Amino acid sequence: MRLRLIVDPPARGTWNMAVDEALLESAACGGPATLRFYQWSEPTLSLGYFQALADRDQHPASRSCPLVRRASGGGAILHDRELTYSIAMPLASRFGRAADSLYTRVHQSLLETLAGEGVRATLFGGTHASHGASAVAAPPLLCFQRRSAGDVVAGVQAADKIAGSAQRRQRGALLQHGSILLARSNRAPELSGIAEVAGVALSPHTLMDLWTPRLLAALGAEGADISSLSADEQKLAAGFERDRFASSEWENRR
Repeated sequence: MRLRLIVDPPARGTWNMAVDEALLESAACGGPATLRFYQWSEPTLSLGYFQALADRDQHPASRSCPLVRRASGGGAILHDRELTYSIAMPLASRFGRAADSLYTRVHQSLLETLAGEGVRATLFGGTHASHGASAVAAPPLLCFQRRSAGDVVAGVQAADKIAGSAQRRQRGALLQHGSILLARSNRAPELSGIAEVAGVALSPHTLMDLWTPRLLAALGAEGADISSLSADEQKLAAGFERDRFASSEWENRR
């Protein structure tokens, strides 16, 4: 079986989240399994679904950035010098059999890709255990200052998190999206990316090109067909952006 591959140009945060939601809805209605790569048109802070809006004031460096609330859990992410990916699939499909180990499969394929470029990284805690709300009473605001089993870490004593993912399931379909931190952003100067921890400069497109073959193999795909959103998915995304991700009610729900 083959995956649909979508490579989107940089876009606003509300649109990026709306497209991921449209792909999840499409998969739930029997649509194709899709791998999507995307970027952000300006530095943007995405809050995890369960985070309080007021908590963004804990991070002055990103206070002037646009904000979007994700439909997935976890900590806030400053999207700037990074590559973001998403995978949406019907759980009844062949690819759905990889769902329970999807964190590990995706992150292990990333480790192999980075190793080929001289970046030494590992999975935090060995394998995936649990993701979502932290058991710590007051976890850090930023996702990349948190650690969950299965996160990709590097640097001295593997102290720096350079990739993490979150999942959402809906009506027999799964969405997993995640971020790979390529370099430090001045909107989150406390976080080191691959450039700082390994001295390796990777552009989003270079990493995407290197990673895609290993990622497809990890998913059990025979290949990928480069495509774009269908007209129906475009309409779905526009509706999700208008009614959910760009609405003040959604942003202020917590």
